[in-house]
Amino acid sequence: MKIKNLVGNRFKERPSDCVVDSHALMVRGGYIKNVANGIFSLYPPAKRVTKKIENIIREEMDRIDGQEVLFPVVLPGSLWDESGRYDSVGEELLRFKDRSGSRMVLGMTHEEASVQLVKEYANSYAKYPFMIYQIQTKFRDEARPRAGLIRVREFTMKDAYSFHTSQEDLEAYYQKCYDSYNRIFARCGIPEVVAVASDSGMMGGSVSHEYMLLTPVGEDSIAICTECDYRANK
Repeated sequence: MKIKNLVGNRFKERPSDCVVDSHALMVRGGYIKNVANGIFSLYPPAKRVTKKIENIIREEMDRIDGQEVLFPVVLPGSLWDESGRYDSVGEELLRFKDRSGSRMVLGMTHEEASVQLVKEYANSYAKYPFMIYQIQTKFRDEARPRAGLIRVREFTMKDAYSFHTSQEDLEAYYQKCYDSYNRIFARCGIPEVVAVASDSGMMGGSVSHEYMLLTPVGEDSIAICTECDYRANK
């Protein structure tokens, strides 16, 4: 299809409300359109880009024996009661009531839903280990959305949940996932990514890494040792 027939407007001038270059380029090029604070619609070019990225992620997750599932966006508050996170998570978790008065949440992460999905299935040692993943819309009521798609309230996320019968097996699979994410960034053509040790936050756990894109418009600082492999978010 010719560019002139693509749905979406394209502009020569930089939009006045765009602070960072990536935001300005996506608006000027007809990739995204603002709907509300931190919420965007994707025009066809952006949808094609995200589809290609999602396909790379799927291939790499399948490569380490992941099985794709799909959880609901809207979840009952009672499910979050079981983990204690309905009360422990702050205002980032959007809570509301349906017409019958039942407490509901918009999923910002799906640990509770993943356990609910497999708890009857995983009743035998013979069924372990296994990993499930999804690519799904998330909603986090971010207090300060900014910079286009860099910090938003609604976003698409790939989240994966693996289940094991021993700590040793978990740690071995963690390394497989670590290597898989490195391949994903390499295949997407993003070499400026550094994996650093991080705080697991509300998800818990003893080991966690986050992938930092090195950019002058970033908001975090990282410490990297040139004498050893230590790398961490300050």
